[in-house]
Amino acid sequence: MKLYESETIELKEIYTADLKKEIVAFANTNGGTIYIGVNDNGEIVGLDDADFVMQQICNSMRDSIRPDVSMFTNIELLQEKTKFFIRLTVSQGTKKPYYLSDKGLKPTGVYVRSGTTSAPASEDAIRMMIKTTDGDSFETNRSLIQELTFCRLDEELKKRGLEFTEIHMKNLGILSSDGIYTNMGLLVSDQCKHSIKFAIFQGTDKLVFRDRKEFTGSLFTQLNDAYRTIDFYNGTKASFHDLLRTDERDYPEDAVREALLNAIVHRDYSFSGSTFINLYSDRLEIISLGSLVPGLSLEAAMLGASQSRNEKLAALFYRMKLIEAYGTGISKIISCYKEFSVQPEFENVEGAFRVVLPNIHARVLTNENEKYLPIIKLFERQKEITRSDVEETLGSGTTYAINMLKEMLDKDLICKVGNGKLTKYVAKF
Repeated sequence: MKLYESETIELKEIYTADLKKEIVAFANTNGGTIYIGVNDNGEIVGLDDADFVMQQICNSMRDSIRPDVSMFTNIELLQEKTKFFIRLTVSQGTKKPYYLSDKGLKPTGVYVRSGTTSAPASEDAIRMMIKTTDGDSFETNRSLIQELTFCRLDEELKKRGLEFTEIHMKNLGILSSDGIYTNMGLLVSDQCKHSIKFAIFQGTDKLVFRDRKEFTGSLFTQLNDAYRTIDFYNGTKASFHDLLRTDERDYPEDAVREALLNAIVHRDYSFSGSTFINLYSDRLEIISLGSLVPGLSLEAAMLGASQSRNEKLAALFYRMKLIEAYGTGISKIISCYKEFSVQPEFENVEGAFRVVLPNIHARVLTNENEKYLPIIKLFERQKEITRSDVEETLGSGTTYAINMLKEMLDKDLICKVGNGKLTKYVAKF
């Protein structure tokens, strides 16, 4: 009997731990046969203790390969004259990609057959295998990262008196039925690879940055960090009616909350980019990747129609009482602005969805103080201005510029920094 290596046949003179790579490669490709006790020349050399080797192979498949590949393998003990050798038949698996449990779903752990060798699969090939096997649902696809922790999620669930066991993880879609973490698990884990980028601009365009931050970690960490940061910059204007004082935020808190939740729950996480939050002097923009799901128009969404892209994520947020079961987010945002002259805007384009929340005090500032607009425009280009800047902008003398700046100080539109020749002015709007 003479054997030869090929794309579907692998020869091993002795058993080694590397045999599991060959098993993974055949299961991920078109299947194949591995002979142990046969040298590279195809000659049967036999095994000293074939029964022990068979046990080692079974243990290796059980402990070192995920998902379980044993149902796609068959081990036979063969004899050629006085020599015993093993034939291990590996069929193509139905839960590809198979991988080495200690390496994970990455090229160092996933192998495919290429000619007569077993080679690491590329990340693109791994993703394609996952998509082919698991379908198009991003949430239910297996995560490429399997070393996950859930400290923040566990903390948030405990606050609400909810349990978090392995059974609950499977019910929530965090774990698959065979104990593998899904992309849903990745999103709510402490290792979530997506992020929210927050930028604060001076004025109404992107010419001057005032500050920028990036929020990472579990989606619940990102949600809390982003909301607290927006709240910090969400100014308050006080008004008095007789002896009663009323405080009014620049951006209605409920509108901010709904817009932020919508951006996190409904974005398309198959895109690797970040969610963007941009704060200008007159508006707050939240831009999430992924337009509305196919078949759902913006007009329908504004009427209250809803179709969640991430059903398991939405179900978890609903269970944690962060959102309602039906698509009321856009309606709530619109309702928050019903008493104001400015209204929120929603834009749905291919690949992205944008919500614009207007600063309810910005337009009032412009209308009531129209004569200050040339000075206000200065702050869109620079963080601080001087009296000389005002004189040059207005084309006026020193006295008129000083009076204008004094009026703006009295109206609490600007504040003065420094004294004498070093005096500068900073915007408070």
